[in-house]
Amino acid sequence: MNGINIDGKVTVGGKLTLIGGPCMAESLEICREVAGYLTELCAELDVQYIFKASFDKANRSSGSSVRGPGIEEGLNMLSRIRGEFQVPVLTDIHETVEVDRVAEVVDVLQIPAFLCRQTDLLLAAGRTGKTVNVKKGQFMAPEDMKGAVEKVRSTGNGKVMLTERGTSFGYHNLVVDMRSLAIMRSLGVPVVFDATHSVQLPGGLGNASGGQREFIRPLARAAAAVGIDVLFTEVHPNPAKALSDGPNSLNFEDIRTVLTEVKAIYELGKSR
Repeated sequence: MNGINIDGKVTVGGKLTLIGGPCMAESLEICREVAGYLTELCAELDVQYIFKASFDKANRSSGSSVRGPGIEEGLNMLSRIRGEFQVPVLTDIHETVEVDRVAEVVDVLQIPAFLCRQTDLLLAAGRTGKTVNVKKGQFMAPEDMKGAVEKVRSTGNGKVMLTERGTSFGYHNLVVDMRSLAIMRSLGVPVVFDATHSVQLPGGLGNASGGQREFIRPLARAAAAVGIDVLFTEVHPNPAKALSDGPNSLNFEDIRTVLTEVKAIYELGKSR
């Protein structure tokens, strides 16, 4: 597996990388606060950093839920963060009509789990030449993600990552099969562990998703022991007030603990 160079600042597969930020780009102030803290933390721990936030949460449980600032305001926030903190940025895309506009601003295009089989979206993302992070659907076997990888690669773009974010286990629950990390790595791509969405309880609050934040730390450590290239976490200054995915987001103190432990386990694995 070859490393993926992102904007000359991050080489995924070279050393541990964190993808982190608020679930939703709620405001420029919150994005700045999170980006500033994580930039400093990653520099301290010698971890590469990619900022993430969504301009549109298109698959909210309820049609009345806040979706985000929209594409123009959201991309403006991401562009500001990219310039001010000199870090690559990642955001979700949902429709082919968004792809080229979003690719003008961000370094990594993310395909949401529910859309991981959408051929036209994968092809459009691949044609931009940007790094494409495809989240494994909650309904997908890890080996079946080969199709998503091949769709992106068919455009001549080999910069593909795959993310494990849990598999549906009955109703309103997810379970993580750690074998999926090894299986997806065997497809010749870097693997990402989304520690925060993996503890989500989809639709568990009736009109919103719940989460079991207390399990983020043990699952992240387990994934690091199996072998990952990237840790994905949603981070918010005050998760209780987050407009999206608060129950499975980390505050600053907790992300410091989790990232420190994951880095130690990652380095131990590299040394063996």
